[in-house]
Amino acid sequence: MIMTKNMINAAPVDNKDLWQTPDHIFNSLDQIYNFTLDPCCDYHTALCGKFYTPVENGLIQSWSGESVFVNPPYSRYNIDNWVDKCFEEMKTSEIIALLPVSTSADWFQKLIGQSLYFVDKRIRFKGAPYTAPFSSVIVRFNNENKNYSFRQ
Repeated sequence: MIMTKNMINAAPVDNKDLWQTPDHIFNSLDQIYNFTLDPCCDYHTALCGKFYTPVENGLIQSWSGESVFVNPPYSRYNIDNWVDKCFEEMKTSEIIALLPVSTSADWFQKLIGQSLYFVDKRIRFKGAPYTAPFSSVIVRFNNENKNYSFRQ
């Protein structure tokens, strides 16, 4: 099901932030990167043994030496803060992020030069009653310049 703007606005903000990455996407990436940290989750949506909830605030914690999976809360309008944090931490950590495709957003423009893996279908996040109203991209923060497609 494709979301309309009215459906998006009708969903409570808090519920959107509790939606979790689907197992098939996380597990496929985890097989490659062996994630050790989920810095932006809640207790019941944590995907790694080490994680930070909003209480610990992953934006102010060090991710040094970790293999990090980032799926930030989309409804809080702070994806730009998480992207900036990924750039800051990529010097000492392996970072993979699942983000919405929003090519006109300033934070998305910063991703040019990173490895971008465009997901071929819209994702239905765990806990969501419908498919996301946007396309998604998996970003590997590094000094390479590659773009790929990711098939579900």
